Amino acid sequence: MAAPLDRRPLASRQTGWAAALTRALAATPITPNQISYLGMLAALIAGLCFWQTDGVHGAARIALLLAGAVFVQLRLLCNLLDGMVAIEAGRQAPDGAFWNEFPDRVADLLILMGVALAVGQPELGWAAVSMSFLTAYVRELGMRCGAGADYSGPMAKPHRMALITAAALLSVFAPLAGLSTQVLAAALWVVVLGAGLTALRRGVRLVRKLRGLDDR
Repeated sequence: MAAPLDRRPLASRQTGWAAALTRALAATPITPNQISYLGMLAALIAGLCFWQTDGVHGAARIALLLAGAVFVQLRLLCNLLDGMVAIEAGRQAPDGAFWNEFPDRVADLLILMGVALAVGQPELGWAAVSMSFLTAYVRELGMRCGAGADYSGPMAKPHRMALITAAALLSVFAPLAGLSTQVLAAALWVVVLGAGLTALRRGVRLVRKLRGLDDR
């Protein structure tokens, strides 16, 4: 996994339940990379659940939306625990840095495109995926330039997944307001605009830091 200084700052990492889960996983043969694999599987299931809501109504739609929201959160849980087991439990692997980053991009692709297909706007999904990838690229570019990783928002990975989860839950009640896919579509637009702003903000902060103008 990535070195501690390159880790995303997460308050959940300091919680008792996260520490307990880390200890439990460290006592098993499960490796951090395997947790990362499970995270990608959770993202795939989430994306499929969202996709399958297209044209579905009633209890089946509600179940799919709730399942999608749950698997998005399971994906985030795996993303938290793989790093904790690797770092806190001292079980880093030589290829851990790859599996620390690659599943995040896979998750963005699967989940956001699943939502986009559900609302019948794949082009909006590709825009959301592209902007999400751009935020990660600028962060990695900062590390490449020796300026360190910038995890600032307003639409970093945790924010994107929190937004999609909230949109899925709100969509359960959308038919009561005479709506169908509008909530999920709106969430994708927020991702596009918010991730674009995030990439721009990170880029500006990076250039200022490289020029010695950063006052953080």
